[in-house]
Amino acid sequence: MLKSKTKQSRPKEERWQLRLYIAGNTPKSSTALINLKRYCEQHLAGRYELEVVDLLMNPQLAAGDQILAIPTLVRKVPVPVRKIIGDLSNEEKVLVGLDIRPIK
Repeated sequence: MLKSKTKQSRPKEERWQLRLYIAGNTPKSSTALINLKRYCEQHLAGRYELEVVDLLMNPQLAAGDQILAIPTLVRKVPVPVRKIIGDLSNEEKVLVGLDIRPIK
């Protein structure tokens, strides 16, 4: 029996699922959201989904991702899950923390 060789196709670009937990419209929450949107557009343009969860409106949602501080960014996909706490102002730390390789 002959086995056919499958062509090694280029893997599809990964889709990223990110969730940002905030608590209302605080300066830290606003800064985190602005920074995150900028990083995503620079490094993941067209390949990400961003969900913003306001824990003042939905506090029960904090338990699912074990949120202990806010703002907190959770990378759901690709796995493994990763979390970053704070206003996301240090781009290098955010990219390393999420394992995003900068576009060159």
